[in-house]
Amino acid sequence: MVEHSERWRSVLADRLESLARAGVGQLPKARARPPREVVDAPAASSAPDPIKEDTPMPKSSAWQPLGSGTLFDVEDGPRQEVSAASTLETLQQEVAGCTLCHELASTRTQTVFGVGNPQAQLCFMGEAPGADEDRLGEPFVGRAGQLLNKILAACNLRREDVYILNMIKCRPPGNRNPLPQELTNCRRYLERQLELIRPEFICCLGAVAAQSLLETTASIGRLRKTVHKYRDAKVVCTYHPAYLLRNPAAKKDTWEDMQLLMHEMGIEL
Repeated sequence: MVEHSERWRSVLADRLESLARAGVGQLPKARARPPREVVDAPAASSAPDPIKEDTPMPKSSAWQPLGSGTLFDVEDGPRQEVSAASTLETLQQEVAGCTLCHELASTRTQTVFGVGNPQAQLCFMGEAPGADEDRLGEPFVGRAGQLLNKILAACNLRREDVYILNMIKCRPPGNRNPLPQELTNCRRYLERQLELIRPEFICCLGAVAAQSLLETTASIGRLRKTVHKYRDAKVVCTYHPAYLLRNPAAKKDTWEDMQLLMHEMGIEL
């Protein structure tokens, strides 16, 4: 514990010295975090409000870019800065050159940024690229991706209609789960990516994505069947397609989650 405290004390001292050299003499007061809102799932008998094709869905003002130097909290460490990239293309280039995670940077073939409609109303978010994604540079292109395509088709959606991304942008060796520090390092890019897309709905695929985005330790089973909030986006959590390939019986649960998500979006199935 003493060594841990000394290490962070040294990191903070270096950071403060750097800010002083840059002419920063005073740090802004930390802003209180708003309470995370949880919205109960609608009753099965509730009638959805279909989206009119000629009425575009307005983007929420809460997704306006926060600007350079925005900080996000990190458990057991100093606050980190969100990327200040002005476009998804610029952010993708920044991600491609990232070496914050030495193991991932030294073993990846390439980074896997995201794909789909850059102004999508709905984002699907997994945890990390796999072997096929690392090879091709696109998320969800293996067997799990093929199943995701079928899920989208069942919802009358296409990959071009949504945006698909992962919590981290490099493949962990052996397809292991991302480490906490890896999730922290990539959060600066994820936050900015979502700010630039400004989705109104996010579907977390699997426990790692759901727990990391919502900052909770609750199981995916407990996070399902409820509409959560992340900033101004509604979040629905379900099983990862890779899990469904190993446990086909859970497909019916995922279909229930998709029905909940489509209901919230006002889309009839």
